[in-house]
Amino acid sequence: MNLIIDVGNSFVKTAVFQGDDLLEKEIIEKPELEKKIKKIFQEYPEIDQKIISSVSGASFSIPETLYEKGDLLELNSSTRLPFENLYATPNTLGNDRKALVAAASKYFKNYNVLVIDAGTCLTYDFKNDQNQYLGGAISPGLNMRFRALNSFTANLPLLSPQEEGELIGSSTSGSMNAGVVLGICREIEGTVLEYSTHHKDLKIIFTGGDAHFLSKRLKNGIFANSNFLLEGLNYILEFNNNQ
Repeated sequence: MNLIIDVGNSFVKTAVFQGDDLLEKEIIEKPELEKKIKKIFQEYPEIDQKIISSVSGASFSIPETLYEKGDLLELNSSTRLPFENLYATPNTLGNDRKALVAAASKYFKNYNVLVIDAGTCLTYDFKNDQNQYLGGAISPGLNMRFRALNSFTANLPLLSPQEEGELIGSSTSGSMNAGVVLGICREIEGTVLEYSTHHKDLKIIFTGGDAHFLSKRLKNGIFANSNFLLEGLNYILEFNNNQ
């Protein structure tokens, strides 16, 4: 049984897997992690393998509780990966992107895959049908775009994405929502079109905290999976345990 911990920019995701089966997952604040780990160990005494991934790197301190039971794999630049990494600067590749590509390798090893992660940043990661990771792109995420409009102007307010958007904004808030939400959707659709033009039989995976909000506004053909990163971390753990 595996314990998966993903430390993001804002929150921590914890998950328990039995093989490929996700038994539970939860999103918590960083200060709650040690308490949550103790609770998981009590509820799942069979846990014997653990992996932790952090986008914060050295700035995040791993709770001592995590070392108390079973083996712990800390995902870093030296961790073995289930795909060939052709990124020009592999040591700078984020752990979140490694996990997403690992999941793509597990489920679509012999396919061209574009993974789109709509989180704090909007990331695109491409794995080809030879199971080689080539790279992708990084751009501001949904809420980062709203914060930028507020931070770098004198009069624009700080907004959150609105469920109902309009093509022609009839107010300042409406114009901002149209610009950010419609703009990010058109970016995603344009990027998908470019990749589809150059790579046949392309599988497209859409994940991340804003994926549900955005997927309703995108054209069909994109498969949404909110657990893709956790599944990728679980696969990296299993891959290293079987080496």
